[in-house]
Amino acid sequence: MTELIQQVFNGLSLGSIYALIALGYTMIYGILRFINFAHGDVFMIGAFSGYYLGIVFAFASVTGVASIGMALLIMLGAMVVTGTLGFTVEKLVYKPLRKSPKLTILITAIGVSLFLEYGGQLVFGADPKSFPSLLENKPVVNIAGAVIGSNPLVVLVTAGILMVGLRLIVMKTKIGTAMRAVSYNPTAASLMGININAVISFTFIIGSSLAGAAGILYGLNYPSIDPLMGILPGLKAFVAAVLGGIGNIPGAALGGMIIGLLETFVTGYISPTYRDAIAFGILILILLFKPTGLLGKKEIEKV
Repeated sequence: MTELIQQVFNGLSLGSIYALIALGYTMIYGILRFINFAHGDVFMIGAFSGYYLGIVFAFASVTGVASIGMALLIMLGAMVVTGTLGFTVEKLVYKPLRKSPKLTILITAIGVSLFLEYGGQLVFGADPKSFPSLLENKPVVNIAGAVIGSNPLVVLVTAGILMVGLRLIVMKTKIGTAMRAVSYNPTAASLMGININAVISFTFIIGSSLAGAAGILYGLNYPSIDPLMGILPGLKAFVAAVLGGIGNIPGAALGGMIIGLLETFVTGYISPTYRDAIAFGILILILLFKPTGLLGKKEIEKV
């Protein structure tokens, strides 16, 4: 029981990171109907932003541990950097291709991904770097002998707040209403006076900012970062978005949690060898038996 509780907390912590990345995939797909495969590398840029912001703020004065306020400031800085990156990529790369075939945009997204990965190696260096200790990982909860550290709890709480905040933005604000309208019918939304360009830019900013926050939370639990670190988490988050129902925001969060739990259970109870295979096995199964995902709905497309 002790090990099970520990694995559940580890899985939820990892799953919440996948969920934050998956939200970016599903939001962009919901608006533009294409998969932004560069999104995992935006997550990487978020982690490196936190790394360099930690150095700039020079928080390691005595103990090497930052305050909660400083950690939040670094996270906000990383979210600003990745939000700006998402906005820039959309304006310079994706906007000119909106009327192009989907395959063209997909190939372009892969090109952007490779540019960020190998550009990151050029700028940051190819060697792994130790993510700064933003918060001291102290044991804070003891459940049936399972000791839960503060960092996994911080990851869970922070991710939960961000996901609830996104839900409120989408459901309770004017820009959220505009996003839902554009997702449902862009032509009708445009005729009703909605600025499609502004909605798309906002979607990229929010999705990229969440990926940046995920990069910081990842660094708290897994303190080694490198320019290629976004590949596997990005692909697993994409699987999570498909599992939950691509284009469905609650589905992306649910899918991320499921992938995180299954990956942790496979690692703990079967073998770490299969930790990466489980996500792609789930992708095959979901495409075979329920292509719309757990919370997705069937859509009729005119040919």
